[in-house]
Amino acid sequence: MPINLHAGDVFPDFELPDHRKKPRRLSKFTDPSPMDEKLGFTDGYPLILIFGRGFFCPRDQQHMRQLVRFQDELAVNFGKLVTVSTDAPLVGAAFRAGLGAQWPFLSDEKREVIERIGILDETEGEYAYVARPYTFVLRPDLTIHKVYDGWFFVGRPTLEELRHDLREIMRSRSDYHYEAHNTPEAKKIRIPQQEWANGVPPLGANGLEVARGVVRSFDIDAGIGEIESDASENNGVLFNFTAIPGEGYRTLRAGTPVSFELVENETGPTARNV
Repeated sequence: MPINLHAGDVFPDFELPDHRKKPRRLSKFTDPSPMDEKLGFTDGYPLILIFGRGFFCPRDQQHMRQLVRFQDELAVNFGKLVTVSTDAPLVGAAFRAGLGAQWPFLSDEKREVIERIGILDETEGEYAYVARPYTFVLRPDLTIHKVYDGWFFVGRPTLEELRHDLREIMRSRSDYHYEAHNTPEAKKIRIPQQEWANGVPPLGANGLEVARGVVRSFDIDAGIGEIESDASENNGVLFNFTAIPGEGYRTLRAGTPVSFELVENETGPTARNV
């Protein structure tokens, strides 16, 4: 069966269970973050999508070990990575844990996706009835940027090739250059640290509405929090860690009562001087 997807095609937006048996839709991996949306940066992020034979394949094991070395670099480059195999979720979870991998392992036990895209191995032998190894580098809209046929291991992408692919995709983002972040609109949300250089100004001193609420959540890795407050129509006000006066990296625990200044933006309210 020949593969029916090539560079320039749109990859099917499938849904499969991950290693925790949680359904995951492909397009959700490339979505912009809530903070990006507040800043008006709605491009989304590239995705490396890997179809493998499974835990038993020594070539897959070697490939996954290489990607484990790459995963921290990938995270700071805002790239996403997903693996798909016919392994059951429990088997995928064990393989993932043994590798020390942090990305999702999806399970196509019923072979629905791999048959749909034409990569089911129909030969005899140890690799029969599993996915032929392919790597797809996808743009945020799921358009295929590059396809790597990994039937022979040499056909699988090197880490350097993936770096080049991700760089090319990221260059097309509206916020790839510094100038997109150095605007009055962006600085309303990501507050320059020098704003707090002379101490914390009294709430409302700049004429903004003062509101109260409770921190609903705070993502330490992303530096993004949400305040539950009646000041917002949807009862949630987003804030970046830079909205907390001070120096360095600041955090707030969920459940903390806070007062803050409400900033209205085209994309909805955010908080400052929290």
